[in-house]
Amino acid sequence: MGQAMIGALITSGKADPSDIFVCDVIRAQTDTLAAQHGVRVATDNATVIRACDVIIFAVKPQSIEPVLSALNTSAVFKTLAGRKIFISIAAGTPIRTFERFIYDGADEDRKGRMPILRVMPNTPALVLSAMSGMCANPFAIAEDLQIAKKIFSAMGKVIEFSESDMDAVTAVSGSGPAYCFYLVEAMIEAAERLGISPAHAAEMTAQTLKGALILLENQKISPRELRRRVTSPGGTTEAAVRVLDRHGVQQIIVDAITAAARRSRELSG
Repeated sequence: MGQAMIGALITSGKADPSDIFVCDVIRAQTDTLAAQHGVRVATDNATVIRACDVIIFAVKPQSIEPVLSALNTSAVFKTLAGRKIFISIAAGTPIRTFERFIYDGADEDRKGRMPILRVMPNTPALVLSAMSGMCANPFAIAEDLQIAKKIFSAMGKVIEFSESDMDAVTAVSGSGPAYCFYLVEAMIEAAERLGISPAHAAEMTAQTLKGALILLENQKISPRELRRRVTSPGGTTEAAVRVLDRHGVQQIIVDAITAAARRSRELSG
C-alpha cells in the first residue's frame, strides 16, 4: 500500500520524488522504491520523522507498537521541531495507540503540533481507484485534513468519518474488494459450467461488473431501481434473483460485513 501511495503521488504530480523519504526494515524494498521512483531512502525511522512534515505509518498492525515504542524510547517525539502530521493506514489500530507513544509526557502545546490521523484505504489504490475512509484526533485542524485528503485523493476517493465509524469503513470498503472478487469467482465458475471458455468467462464477468458499476455511478439511480429495471417479470433475471432471495443471499452479505466490522472492533481492542 505504501508503494501504491508513492506511485500515485508522483504520477499525479502531487509530490516530487525528492520530497518523499522511505524507510523499511528490508533494505531491498527501499532500494527498489528509490530505483523505480527516485525517492530518498533513510536508514532509520527517526530520520524520516525529523525530515518530513507528514509521516505515514504504512506498516502491518502487529508492527505498530514496536515501531512506536522504539521511537518513543529514543525520545524522537519529544525532540521534534515544527508541526508534524502523523497518519496511520494500519487496519484496526485506533488513534489512541499512537497517542500513547507520540504524546508520552507531552503538554497540550506539543500535542497540538502533532495531530494524528487514521486512514483506511483499500487495494484498488494500486490502480488509482481506492476508497479511503479518514478520521482524525482533536488536535488536527482543517489544513491537516486537507493535506491528508490531497495525499489520498491521488489514489482515488476520500471520505471523512468519525473514528467510531472506522470499523464499519474497514468492513465495507477495506475488505470490500474481496467481496467483489468472491462474486467474480462465482460468476466465472457458473459461466464455465455452462460451457463458456475460462478466458471468455473471465472477460465477460469483469466487463459486466465494470459496466454495471459505471451505469450505477453515471445514472444516479439507486441500485434497487436499476435491478428492478433489468428484472423483467417471468424473465431470466427474475429466475436468478428468486434463487438468490430463496437462499437469503442479501442477508448473508449483510451478516458477513457485520462480522468483518465486529472483528475490526476486536482487533482495535
